[in-house]
Amino acid sequence: MSHLVGIITENQKDELVGLKWTDDTYFNPLQDINDNWVISEEEVNGNENTSVSWVNSLTLSEYEPKPVPPFDEL
Repeated sequence: MSHLVGIITENQKDELVGLKWTDDTYFNPLQDINDNWVISEEEVNGNENTSVSWVNSLTLSEYEPKPVPPFDEL
């Protein structure tokens, strides 16, 4: 199953941390396998926060998660 995300800069990530994209949901930027900061397709398409309306025009790309280490390495 593919997941789409909007790629953002580190400065944009810093701007979004602690902000809500709906009345009860905070932005949750994370890094992909290439260390790009990303937010979910749901955040891009569902953003209602007018102070960061630029989020709604982000181009969506395929999400490539970081690999999870084996349990014996945790």
